[in-house]
Amino acid sequence: MDLIITNKKVGLRLLMILPILLSVSLLSSCGEAEALTEDSKQELVISVPVEVAPLSIGHISSNYATTAVLEAKEEAFVVPRASGIIEHIYVEEGDYVEKGQILAQIEPRRYHLNLDRAKADLVGVEKELAKINKVYNKQLVSDDTYDKLTAQYESAKATRSLAELDLNEATITAPISGYIAEQNAKVGNLSESFQRERMFHIVQQKELYGIVYLPEKELSKVHKEQQASLNLTAFDGDDILAFVERISPVIDSKTGTFKVTLRVSNPDNLLKSGMFAQVKLNYDTKQNVILLPRKALLAIDDSINVFVVKDGIASKKAVTVGYQEGEVVEILSGLSGNEKVVITGHQNLRDQAPVDIVNDDVSQSEPLELAQKTSNQLVKG
Repeated sequence: MDLIITNKKVGLRLLMILPILLSVSLLSSCGEAEALTEDSKQELVISVPVEVAPLSIGHISSNYATTAVLEAKEEAFVVPRASGIIEHIYVEEGDYVEKGQILAQIEPRRYHLNLDRAKADLVGVEKELAKINKVYNKQLVSDDTYDKLTAQYESAKATRSLAELDLNEATITAPISGYIAEQNAKVGNLSESFQRERMFHIVQQKELYGIVYLPEKELSKVHKEQQASLNLTAFDGDDILAFVERISPVIDSKTGTFKVTLRVSNPDNLLKSGMFAQVKLNYDTKQNVILLPRKALLAIDDSINVFVVKDGIASKKAVTVGYQEGEVVEILSGLSGNEKVVITGHQNLRDQAPVDIVNDDVSQSEPLELAQKTSNQLVKG
């Protein structure tokens, strides 16, 4: 009986101790879970991969961008005045001709005969007038007869001159020096077919013109001999310089624009009339300014910002920009020029966020001179 009572007491004590042990166990488990959560939170702080680029020192310009089609400064459309069959053609498209050089010949026989007749008529009138002059001084011929014969003589001389002119015009010559841009005639064609169309088109391309139309608000910024640059799709090299030759003194009321003529030198004849060009009219150029890649800019909270990376942390900096040209912009304030800025991966970046620079070649060390060369090339292009 005593043994049974003892076992009951032990069981009661175990029942009382068991909840305490369970509580301790649960508390211990919660502590470990909280510790794991804190460790997990620390492990969840991940660096954002970004690309960076250094600032540079260089020059930048303020330009007005537009387009133009190059035109020949001198050009001529050759139309025959004489009528007849085209007997010879001496040039082809692409040939260079000098002023006065023979281009084609119209069959001249008819014009030779007309000239011979005019000369014969003139000789007859001259002989008759010579006879009249001998007796006119003796007042044996009336003034009326003398005046009529004198008029006939002048008319005969004019007829001979016209016949000579017609004969000369049967030989078609170049009115200017230049290249044959078009040659439409063929041997055997009637010249009348080209009296309303051009038989030859000649262009002189040693100097070309580019015509642009600017808004009237730009009138005060444009002046004669102002520099412009032309970028042509036919050339992949450097831009071509042009200069303001003329500025129209009037504004077109329909379009609100004024005409500006650019002079483009072409000593090697590489440029051709009709080429399409992108034009940048230079208003001003600044030297030795801080330049930033345009794609680094972000518009945040009504201000222009960039992210500057230092010691693996990206800091947001507000900046003031000036001129913008190509892929670079001028920094007026907010940066000193020695920073590296984020150019890729910054759209969703937060201030003071840790970052991982993926373009190691830039992040390790890039001389400022190399960055400046790159910037200058961008500005030039």
